[in-house]
Amino acid sequence: MHRIPAARARMTTSPPDPCPPPIEAGTPAFRRANTALFIGGFSTFALLYATQPLLPELAREFDVGAARASLAVSAGTGAMACMLIPATILSDRYGRMALMRVSLALAAAIALLGAFVTDFTQMVALRALLGAALAGLPAAAMAYLGEEIAPNAQGRAMGLYIGGNALGGMSGRVLGGLLADLGSWRVALAVLGVLGVLAAIAFWRALPASHHFRARSVSPRAVLHDARVIFADGHLPWLFLCGFLLMGAFFGLYNYAGFRLEAPPHGLSQSAIGAIFLLYLIGSASSAWAGRLSDRYGRHNVLWGMVVAALAGLAVTQFDALSVIVLGIALYTFGYFGAHSTCSGWVGRRAGERRALASALYLSAYYLGSSLVGTSTGLAWDAGGWPGLTLAVGSCLLAALGLALWLRAKARKGA
Repeated sequence: MHRIPAARARMTTSPPDPCPPPIEAGTPAFRRANTALFIGGFSTFALLYATQPLLPELAREFDVGAARASLAVSAGTGAMACMLIPATILSDRYGRMALMRVSLALAAAIALLGAFVTDFTQMVALRALLGAALAGLPAAAMAYLGEEIAPNAQGRAMGLYIGGNALGGMSGRVLGGLLADLGSWRVALAVLGVLGVLAAIAFWRALPASHHFRARSVSPRAVLHDARVIFADGHLPWLFLCGFLLMGAFFGLYNYAGFRLEAPPHGLSQSAIGAIFLLYLIGSASSAWAGRLSDRYGRHNVLWGMVVAALAGLAVTQFDALSVIVLGIALYTFGYFGAHSTCSGWVGRRAGERRALASALYLSAYYLGSSLVGTSTGLAWDAGGWPGLTLAVGSCLLAALGLALWLRAKARKGA
């Protein structure tokens, strides 16, 4: 009888290496994942929203009205909304990491080209291409967190990712306004494009490997089946609508705040208008805090309270004193980012294995809100000034509050 050598026996009987466990809070991998996704979210929204504080200057440069000037922002968010589903399908087939890396690198190159446009049509076209390229990161980021982070730490990780989005959106707007005052809007877009390249390199090096990704079928039948399951869920479609309303309301206020603040009696400069976006720091903190509250008390108990905070802030902005307006926008920002963080985390947690497609559907609704509501509220601004604008924005927030309270009631009943 032949004996199998011990080394060979070990080779034939030892099980394959198990899949590493999900990343737990407090570990080096958790810190690396949070750092990478923070950088990714930061650069995505710094590039996407860099033109928002420049809208009054772009309106003068290209001789267009406020509503049309807003296309320099909403073209990007609209293109992102349209590309999120295709990007998610690619993510499900080829993996999260590759898509996020390519997305950031391509977007940085497009952002640099924006500094050299010669007419407004070129500007809108490039901003649309930028949004389409950037879609890969948010399409895959929430799915990556849902797959790789332990369930009891997902709220915290999602909050930090949304916080990076907030800080990036703030920094792009603040730097855009400051650089426009120091040089021009062309200088602002060029510098932000260079920073986008550096962010893409840092993201590439920091992101931990994906161990729990499993490729899914990208056949139209499989995608349609997943979409039917998602829309048959009792919560998910309403969370998508809530995201649409929240982002539309938020975008509407920030799009036209600059037009109000540059006009008498305030007469603020481009850099001063850009500094208003420093209030995004409050949004970054609010996102992380709302994530912790959601992990502890449940998302259904946090969402409606954050929407109420945003409504209160909107009411405060009706006063004319600059300090009071800023206070109102701060409270509005706090409530909005807390609500968005809670809503997006709820989608990822509820969707299970279909979280990538569900997250993409949520974000598609979210960015369509910024494009459709954000631009259409410009008509309310043109017709009724700040009171007309806040009436339109407040209507969206009240609808979102109604949805949040209804979802809370369903969740408490276990529906």
